[in-house]
Amino acid sequence: MNNLPLLPAEAMASFAARGFLRFDGVVPEEINRQFLEEMGDIDPPRPGQKMRRTYGEMLARAGVPQTPAGVPLAQAYPDGSALKRLLDLPRVAGAIRSLVGEDPVFDHHFLHVTFPPAYHEASGGENVSQHYHQDSTIDPRRAFDIQIMYYPHAVTREMGGTRFLPGSHLRKVSEAAIARYQNIRGQQHMVCEGGTLLFLHSGIWHGGGVNVSDRTRTMFKVRINPSRSQVRQFDVSTLKPQDAQRPIFYLKGPLPPSVEQILMTQEPWYENDTGRLELLNRVRFWRYLTGDPDYDADYWATRIENLADA
Repeated sequence: MNNLPLLPAEAMASFAARGFLRFDGVVPEEINRQFLEEMGDIDPPRPGQKMRRTYGEMLARAGVPQTPAGVPLAQAYPDGSALKRLLDLPRVAGAIRSLVGEDPVFDHHFLHVTFPPAYHEASGGENVSQHYHQDSTIDPRRAFDIQIMYYPHAVTREMGGTRFLPGSHLRKVSEAAIARYQNIRGQQHMVCEGGTLLFLHSGIWHGGGVNVSDRTRTMFKVRINPSRSQVRQFDVSTLKPQDAQRPIFYLKGPLPPSVEQILMTQEPWYENDTGRLELLNRVRFWRYLTGDPDYDADYWATRIENLADA
């Protein structure tokens, strides 16, 4: 695994700025079929049975291994299993290495299933979307975990794929504090072909969509922790030197594509005032990823770090 296809600098900058990367159709159909077979049948709830009980019974039957938290990711799944084959795909393994470094650690996994409206009607429940949240508790670290969301079959808009808010990963909140938000400008909904993977920074705001189709939707999530350095783990040969800070105003023409351009592209939900805090957060995050404590983009950090004597 020494010659993995690592992420190029521009893809890493996109992750730093937006908190996600998606790989559409990267998992072969053979592995998708194997995964669904290993999970087993997902039965609808019996009439009158509450969804919580139905879900618990489904998870007890499903072929999800009972993997202890904290084991090396390389040992989390049996050889030959669909999940082991998925994680060993060169493009997947290269992305994991680029984001969390060598020898990552398994945190947890979960089988997410959303049922069509008829199933909720049969159980007497309400068919609603999951609230926006950051997973786990408030996490003040600069280091980060990743979550891989695996969609083994095609997901249509009506099936209620995961919704997430690009660029929200560096704004630390309590999970419950954002539960009241349902729709935010710039949010995305996962509509994809089977075998698609969504790599998320562990701090990104997200939630499951509501399924209004006539089909059950399945998604499998794996959370991964770093155990070693995350600094300069991507393909640093693609990182171009920055000659000078870009002009902020009065540009005479379009600038060439660059890491700085990616980091400074704002999201629709950024306000004119507090949205600038996210630009600073991105600069500081890029410093962490590159190991360059003096890096800046568009002079955002430099102007507030100037300690020259009066």
